[in-house]
Amino acid sequence: MLFLVDAQATSLPSAVSFARAPLSLPVMGIDPTEVVRSGYNALSRLYRGDDDTSGQYDGWLDDLLACLPERGQVLDVGCGCGVPVARRLSDAGHQVTGVDVSDVQIERARALVPGADFIRADATALDLPDTSFDAVVCLYALIHMPLDRQPRLLENIARWLRPGGRLLATTGQDAWTGSSDDWLGGTATMWWSQTDAATYRAWLQRNGLEVTEQQFVPDGGSGHALFWARKRSGPPDLSV
Repeated sequence: MLFLVDAQATSLPSAVSFARAPLSLPVMGIDPTEVVRSGYNALSRLYRGDDDTSGQYDGWLDDLLACLPERGQVLDVGCGCGVPVARRLSDAGHQVTGVDVSDVQIERARALVPGADFIRADATALDLPDTSFDAVVCLYALIHMPLDRQPRLLENIARWLRPGGRLLATTGQDAWTGSSDDWLGGTATMWWSQTDAATYRAWLQRNGLEVTEQQFVPDGGSGHALFWARKRSGPPDLSV
């Protein structure tokens, strides 16, 4: 499904605030990537308005901006409508490339952040040049991608980063796959798939990404893992 989707998920609802339906969509003959694309197409503006503030992202983006060179190259995986990440980084003078699976999200991003470049694509099928970026941001997006494709995407992210480049990413804290009908009070279904934080940490380290900080980000009765990682200059640690 090359270039079918753009994977943005900026905020996962509380793990206890919606009914978790443990569906196996591929077994049912349903493409979960299409469910995510359709869900964000339907609920893009309900999910995030044009003028929404950075909120919880402010501190994370402050720290990322402090690490970037002047006019750095940044990839925003799961950029959504470009707010707040792409807009904040672009306004700071950096060259941002956003990728998301949702047609509507990308259309809005191009209007809201005209100084950045946006690609509608399935991030797990994206092919970009090696060592192209000083940083990659992937917030609340990985967990909307099929679990079996996530290790390869992290491998690619490590390849796309320059030595010393930074990754800022949220992942699952606990393993779970499921869906929610009438997501955000709308009429669309949303789908998630994630493993546990320890596994994500191992995947990062295996691909030459040194985890410099790991935090738990509460979300209702559950939460997510937040990772800061830096690409090592040496070969990946295949023993992890």
